[in-house]
Formats: sequence, structure tokens, C-alpha cells
Amino acid sequence: MTGPIGLKHATLLAGGTLALAIASASHAVDFEVGDTTASVYGYAKLDMIYDVDNELGDLAARPRILIDGQEGSDGHTTMHAYQSRLGFKTATPMGGSKLTTMVEVDWFDNAPESGDLRLRHAFGSWNGITAGKTWTNFGSLLGKTPTIDLAPQPGQSKVGRKAQLRYSWANWHIALENPDPEDYRDGVAANFNPKRGVYIEHKDAKTGLPDLTLRYQNQAAGLHYSAAAMVRQLEVDGEGMDDTAAGYGLNLAARYPASDTLTLRGALTWGDGIGEYMQNNPSAPGYWNGSNIETIEAWGANIGMSLTAGPGAINLGYGISQADLDDARDAGIAGVEGANEQFAAVHLNYIWSPIQHVSYGIEAAYHTREVVDGRDGDALRLQGMVKYSF
Repeated sequence: MTGPIGLKHATLLAGGTLALAIASASHAVDFEVGDTTASVYGYAKLDMIYDVDNELGDLAARPRILIDGQEGSDGHTTMHAYQSRLGFKTATPMGGSKLTTMVEVDWFDNAPESGDLRLRHAFGSWNGITAGKTWTNFGSLLGKTPTIDLAPQPGQSKVGRKAQLRYSWANWHIALENPDPEDYRDGVAANFNPKRGVYIEHKDAKTGLPDLTLRYQNQAAGLHYSAAAMVRQLEVDGEGMDDTAAGYGLNLAARYPASDTLTLRGALTWGDGIGEYMQNNPSAPGYWNGSNIETIEAWGANIGMSLTAGPGAINLGYGISQADLDDARDAGIAGVEGANEQFAAVHLNYIWSPIQHVSYGIEAAYHTREVVDGRDGDALRLQGMVKYSF
């Protein structure tokens, strides 16, 4: 653990809906081709980062936080433009409904060290059926407090995108989603890396069935809320071993405008074998104990507020995620004593726009990591941004 804690304390958000994904591109160049309305949108963003402690990467990778007994250097500056974004969307009246498509990319592949082109969204939607890659149907973005760092706060539903086939009617949404860890690193663990606390996926882990997600999202008297569930199959199939286990999870999220200037947000997530469907789950959905798969129970929560001030808003949020690795510890899984058991983060920022299409922001974020044997560590990150949108 590095850096004085006193200094760190002193220096100190579909929902996953398609409508929100499209509405996030509020500035666009629109044109019409026949009956089709098309839009090109995006932004260029510069992130300027100073890690008071160990370097956390282009986004805050919490396993990089140094814990008791680990050595590292303090004070690291990083500047990058990898979050810059480019998108294209269309809307065409067709068969009594509207056919919409969206393709969006950025350069945040291979995070926390980035620079390669990444496909964020590529989907079409017509008559209630959505096919392609977009926000996972499990949970929503309602509880997400705005941050400058691309890494969201831990404990909410996954702020990520999956290939999926989804059907929506009224306020209900059901989807079959890609179970492959190419979207999320999310397989059965064989052991753990005690240096960073992350798990090593079992070489014979496989994906047999798609994940199933269900979400209800609505609003009443200003309160926007969602409830979601997921169920999945975990499987290991190799020489002399073959076992499956069921994983599941639940999420509740809400956003409420308490006044003209104050918005409150929050979310609760819990599951057994939930894995990366919870944002920043410290551990795997399950592990191989030598003869069968054991699922790992995990829970998380986050809360936040946004207060309008001048030309922008002050955003303050806290999130925590925790995994229960007691059984894995009792089973003697290799490296488990140093496995990540809890992540937490506090973000405080001010984001403002002096004119349309131009945004500035400054942020202080305090991150913590705790491992199974009780050791812990913390890190302070200071960040600024300049964003030009079109």
C-alpha cells in the first residue's frame, strides 16, 4: 500500500434500453436517403490522468491497486484519446413499425491498455425484435452516476454490451445473450493469481447454452426504475471431467429527480454464479474444486447524486462489490488467499459545457481492493477531460 491515506481522503452511471443507447448520441449530423433518416455522430475526447499511487491503466483497473506487502512506484501521468467515439444510426418506416440500426466504435479495446478499434454496438431492431450487439438486457443504466473515468463504479449491473437476440413488449424485455467470455471475461476458475487477485480460467471451461435475461423497466411520478433477472449455465468438459452448474442473479435500479437541480440514483445486485453480470465482480462465477463446479455468491450496491451547478453538474457516487470465497478457501484452491474479495470506489467530479458540443470535466476517485486473507490497499486517481461532440 503506497501513499499517505490522509492525503487521499483530503484530496478527495437498458437503463440498458435501445432508446437510451441511441439517445446517448444527442448531437449528430442528420440526413435523409429516401424513407430512411440517417445520423452520423460521435466525439473526440482527451483524458488526462494522474495516479497518485500505482498506475491503474487507461481506465481504473482495480486489480492493479497495490495491497499490503506489494511494492510499486507512486505518481504516474497518462494522457489518451481512446474513448473517442464514432457512430452511425438509421430509422426507416417499414411494415407498420420502424426499423432502426446502429453501429458504434471506439478505440478502447484490450483495456486497461488500449488503442485498438473496438465494436461497441452493432444491432438492428424491428417490431419488438432486436438482434446484434448492444447493452446487456440484465439491469439498466438507471443507477449509473456519471464519471469521467470509463470504468464504472462497482456493484451495479454490468455496464457492458453483449451479442444477443431480444424481444420487447410494453415494459418487458427478454433476451438470449452470448455466454462466451469474449464479451466478458467470465469463465469457471481453476485457480487465482495472488499478485493481482484475478482468477485463471479453467482450460476446459466451455459455453454450452446461451444466457437468459429478463428485465422490467417503467416509471411513475418521476421515478424511473427497473428489475432484472438472469440465469446461465457454467460448464467444464474435458478428459476425465464433465460437470455443469446453474448461475443466476437479480438487479434493482432506480433514478429519481428529487428537485429541479438534484437527481438521485442507486442499484442493488446479487447472485450466485452471477460473475461479470455484476459490474466489477471481484471474482469468477464459479470454480473447479477438483471434481465439480462450485458457484460463487456475490453482491454489490451503488448510490449517487447529481447536483446542477452553474453550466454543469457536480456528481458524487459510491459503489461496492464483494464475492464470498470462504468455500474456495476451505477447498484449498491455489492462490485463493490472495484472490480479490472486495472492490469499492468513490467518485467526485464536476462536468460542464461552456457552449453546446463542448464539455470539460475534473474528477477525483478513491479506489480500494481487499483480498481473502484480509490484506487491502487503496489508490487515488485525479482526472480531467476535454470532449468535442458532433
